[in-house]
Amino acid sequence: MAEPSDTPAPRRSLHVGSAMIDVIAIVAAENIERMSFSNDAKSFLMLEAGRKVPAQSISTHVGGGACNTAVALARRGWQAAVIARVGRDLNAGAVREHLAANEVDATWLAETGTAATGTAVMVASHDRNASIFVHRGANEGIGDAELAAEAFAGRDLVHIAPLSSRSADQFGAIVAQARAAGATVSANPGIRHLTSRTAAFLEAAAALDVLSINRVEAEALVPAMAAAEGEGPDPLPASGAPPLLSRGLSGGGFQIGLLRFLAALRARGPRWVCITDGTEGAWLAGPDATLWHPSLPATVAGTAGAGDAYTSTLTAALVEGLSPTDAMLQASLNSGSVVGAVDTTSGLLSRPALEARAAAAVAVSTFAA
Repeated sequence: MAEPSDTPAPRRSLHVGSAMIDVIAIVAAENIERMSFSNDAKSFLMLEAGRKVPAQSISTHVGGGACNTAVALARRGWQAAVIARVGRDLNAGAVREHLAANEVDATWLAETGTAATGTAVMVASHDRNASIFVHRGANEGIGDAELAAEAFAGRDLVHIAPLSSRSADQFGAIVAQARAAGATVSANPGIRHLTSRTAAFLEAAAALDVLSINRVEAEALVPAMAAAEGEGPDPLPASGAPPLLSRGLSGGGFQIGLLRFLAALRARGPRWVCITDGTEGAWLAGPDATLWHPSLPATVAGTAGAGDAYTSTLTAALVEGLSPTDAMLQASLNSGSVVGAVDTTSGLLSRPALEARAAAAVAVSTFAA
């Protein structure tokens, strides 16, 4: 008889969302024009029509929210599985090979003959913040057939990555199925989901444990939250407070203080609400406090996948029982490592590497509101 092991069984996660093929072109600054606005935080890459533009590199990788977050947790030592859809094409084979190479279970990766595997073409230059052309393809058709009860059974975590079109209509059903299976439920909805299905999303969000959105996505919810909770700023913050706390959130002609917004979202159900704000750091509202953690210095080769790395690392660390501050530190370190590569997963850190970087990290100033 085998001796009992003192090593705990690895945690198990399920990741629902997209599987994509990312074609990434890096273009030298002298071969593409950039136009930026002074009064709006937007910039545009401009290509000359009819011109063949030299690229520094063009490479192909596997991405998509479900795949990216599953690989992140597999590197962390979790047993991760994916629910997503691909076409019956060569790109589907590349997705399966990528998941197998990263020890992610592809049992519930469904194939369809009616749509192609999703593809994204990313053009990056200057600051490497890519413009992305997206054909979502098979990712838009997640339905009842893909949501097998066996996939949810025994999961410690079900993470719902951004869903597209008809797949977004399944959000409430996915949340309910994950909750019924006894899993921690986290979601990182995309802007299209939040703007086209706001009421349905907020209703289903009552059953979430962790909700993660970026600042732009948060501002897409401002009209609905302000209508329900009322507009108004937060109390005047202390000197030196992070910019988003002083500025608040605005969208659709409405304005609301950041803390009011976070409290209103948490009151709807989620135990944790995270708002990421790029280089301005991230906010995490939880049962005991609202915390801000700065972004950490990083050499940026590409920004795609940083949000997936942050969200999945933060959620996994919270599930494992790390403190909110330690969870945010690990999330920031992992997302900072991801942007050091052009693709979305090669920079993801293993658990030992991430813990070593966290232990060696210079203390940073956090902010509690």
